Amino acid sequence: MPVSMRIGNQDLTVDVSSLGAEMQALRTSDGGSWLWTGDAAFWTGRSPILFPIVGKAPDDKIAIDGTAYPMAQHGFARRSEFTLAASTATMCRFELAASDATLAVYPFNFLMAVEHAVEGRALTVSAEVSNRDQKTMPFGLGFHSAFTWPLPGAAGRAHTITLDNQGEPELVRLAGGLINPAPLPSPFQAGRLVLDHAMFAQDAMIFPQGAGDGLRYSADGGPTLHFHFENLPNLALWTKPGAPFLCIEPWHGTAAEAGASGKLSERPSTTLLAPGAMARFAFTVEIGQ
Repeated sequence: MPVSMRIGNQDLTVDVSSLGAEMQALRTSDGGSWLWTGDAAFWTGRSPILFPIVGKAPDDKIAIDGTAYPMAQHGFARRSEFTLAASTATMCRFELAASDATLAVYPFNFLMAVEHAVEGRALTVSAEVSNRDQKTMPFGLGFHSAFTWPLPGAAGRAHTITLDNQGEPELVRLAGGLINPAPLPSPFQAGRLVLDHAMFAQDAMIFPQGAGDGLRYSADGGPTLHFHFENLPNLALWTKPGAPFLCIEPWHGTAAEAGASGKLSERPSTTLLAPGAMARFAFTVEIGQ
């Protein structure tokens, strides 16, 4: 059975499950609840970690060294039981190592460590992937956290995404769960996007490049979540139309492109990790007043 860890300080409380090393709750000391609850009426996820792929693969198969392996959307980490490796009052670290089950679908010896840590009103979630194999290891990794929409105390107010770099990144959409690489005009104007559920009638909005390494998710006259991304060049925004959450998804890797090769190493933004090397990916979210 999965175990749950609670970490926190005088400002924040965070619950993390050993199943997928997935955050289950993010609360402030004033009683505000900032993370989606996982209501099955809309979506059971809350904050899954995506590995070793982000998004879908053609026919739900990836090709590695000429062999096809079954791989469900967003990979297997989110449905895997992690082991608690370390914890303090304000930090917990869960690890997932290669096993017979993972080797059957992803033939690499890896170690993945996911850490949640709080400091003040900020939470940092990091993932470190180590290649313990003798060959280069391709993978994608992404975060898929769902935050409340509306934010606490901000019902009825307009909600906005504002990019720190004031960019207007090109938009791509999904076709059958795969990336349609034809770029569309950016919905951002000088880095600002006023959210509307109609934007998600065609599934996620994906920005393969140019969104920068930080953004603010805020309500007019209300609270703000300020995000900083580390080694996560791709961004997606997603909800189900009418659902009371917004997924803010920084990735290193995307779904395969429609009509493209099923080779894992050829997916957009795939990391190719050398033997013995480690790659780190992280986001920090600070809850403003």
